[in-house]
Amino acid sequence: MNACKKHFFYPMNNVIQDYAWGSYTSIEALFDIKNTTEKPQAELWMGAHPNGCSVVTINGNSVLLSDLINEDKDAFLSSPTAQSFGELPYLFKVLAAEKALSIQVHPNKQQAIEGYNKEEKAGIAINAFNRNYKDSNHKPELVYALTTYKAMNGFREFDDIISLFSSMSLPSINSLVTDFSQDPSSNGLKAFFNALLSLESEAKDTALTELVNFASQSTDELFIQIQDLIEQYPNDIGLFTPLMLNVITLQPGEAMYLKACTPHAYINGTGLEIMANSDNVLRAGLTPKYMDIDELMACTEFNSIPQSALLMEPIHIDGGMNYPIPVDDFKFSVLTPHTELPLTTQSAEILFAIDQDMIVNHTSGESVSVPKGHSIFIPAYTEQYTLQSQGKVARAFN
Repeated sequence: MNACKKHFFYPMNNVIQDYAWGSYTSIEALFDIKNTTEKPQAELWMGAHPNGCSVVTINGNSVLLSDLINEDKDAFLSSPTAQSFGELPYLFKVLAAEKALSIQVHPNKQQAIEGYNKEEKAGIAINAFNRNYKDSNHKPELVYALTTYKAMNGFREFDDIISLFSSMSLPSINSLVTDFSQDPSSNGLKAFFNALLSLESEAKDTALTELVNFASQSTDELFIQIQDLIEQYPNDIGLFTPLMLNVITLQPGEAMYLKACTPHAYINGTGLEIMANSDNVLRAGLTPKYMDIDELMACTEFNSIPQSALLMEPIHIDGGMNYPIPVDDFKFSVLTPHTELPLTTQSAEILFAIDQDMIVNHTSGESVSVPKGHSIFIPAYTEQYTLQSQGKVARAFN
């Protein structure tokens, strides 16, 4: 640890995940990070997650960030974080979606603990197709738009859902819509959502055919969006979800929080995403992956969220904006430190240069310049440093 403690700043080399839904061009266009593989550049991971751990260089040697932290968790993470979490408690990403991601729900902390223990006891392999819980943690998320960023988040108002489905008058599901209209409540929505997702074989094919035919004749923006999703995910029951979930387009600089137990999906765009260090996902459509409808229903809250409540209201702080997060796993700020901005560390931090290079300085004389599109790990023991950039810098901490 003593050798490592000489360093207050650790420039990071980050893994880029090539998921099929990712953009081939966005990360290169925004950050000048060349796409030499000619594969999708879907997510750039910054953190210590085992599926894509960042690397730092120490005395000419490449070291996994997780290994560095494990040398002295109290020093690198801070004692409170080490005792509470035992690891870097967040994963920070650039996410560049060309196609829609699956509709998903993340369990809350208690559900994750119970679900993980249950599957462990049942002997379901951690990489099994039908495994729901990869760990015992919750996965709250924040997304901050770098480009226009289209997503779905939370159920629409009940009357809005009923109105949209009634306007289509699809014979195969009219009885389901009628049942919901007679009980426009959380229980009614739960029954309606469950019935739609549970359609199988001929009933599912018929309902989707009717939806496709209706959407193809509509010039409404929502149904044009559904037409696009039909091309990406034909014959997928998730094609009905834009009629049930809020569809929102974030403008660059806007942010949105995604709560546990709330269905959501990213449709397209590039943004920063920060989340608790978890990989627990329950899927509800727009995916070829495993869907456990019973578990999904048990972990979903069937409450409507007004469209007006989706965007986060940042708090003005010295040097930028802070986005208030209702969990302890992570915090998030966007800074505009055009003159030297003094900052204090109380935990392990990751800084990401959004649109211009940034410079960090320590009173020891250590100074590092970081190009845009790149990041730096700052241990808790750094205590105080200054930051300067002519652009925006994202700060992840806890």
